[in-house]
Amino acid sequence: MNLASYIDHTLLKPESTKSQIAKIVEEAKEHKFASVCVNPHWVVYCASELKDSPVKVCTVIGFPLGATTTNTKVFEAKEAMENGATEVDMVINVGELKAGNVAFVKADMKAVVDAAKGKALTKVIIETALLTDEEKVLACKLAKEAGADFVKTSTGFSGGGATVEDIKLMRETVGPEMGVKASGGIRDLETTEAMIQAGATRIGASAGVEIIAGKEGTSDY
Repeated sequence: MNLASYIDHTLLKPESTKSQIAKIVEEAKEHKFASVCVNPHWVVYCASELKDSPVKVCTVIGFPLGATTTNTKVFEAKEAMENGATEVDMVINVGELKAGNVAFVKADMKAVVDAAKGKALTKVIIETALLTDEEKVLACKLAKEAGADFVKTSTGFSGGGATVEDIKLMRETVGPEMGVKASGGIRDLETTEAMIQAGATRIGASAGVEIIAGKEGTSDY
């Protein structure tokens, strides 16, 4: 197993500087991670630096709360793709899901999926820490119906991250074809391997270098 190819090398802290972004870009090139995952502001820079590399540029949409309007999410996704992003991780409207507004949640997802079709992979962040198991299943089903490429556990900003149990549940719900991304709190090799064994096909982590070295990272995301 090529572990690096599973990892979205991530830096989403608001205080991140260009020099820190440059560091993860260089690490991603060196280790051949799947992507770098950065806030939209850094997409142009990362796309320029990675233009001759197989490493993808991933960014986040409606991040971290998911409570922006659908039109705003679509605009963000389109701009990010114009700037060079080839993967977009969008946050669902958690409040509307919990209120049972299924049609709205699916339409919100589908608008971004449709905007990205043929241009970028879409990953739908369901924010598992805020959901019951029933809501997690519902969110995954809606993401699949909306045509998303992946479902993803967490933003890392809502007090909880990926668990093996959630990955198993998400994998069971979406079936074998759709991607499942484990993200939030993954800092070591053992946890990463457990997530993959449970059904994750992508890992979001800022400790990618430490993970592939088999060492525990120190990041809080």
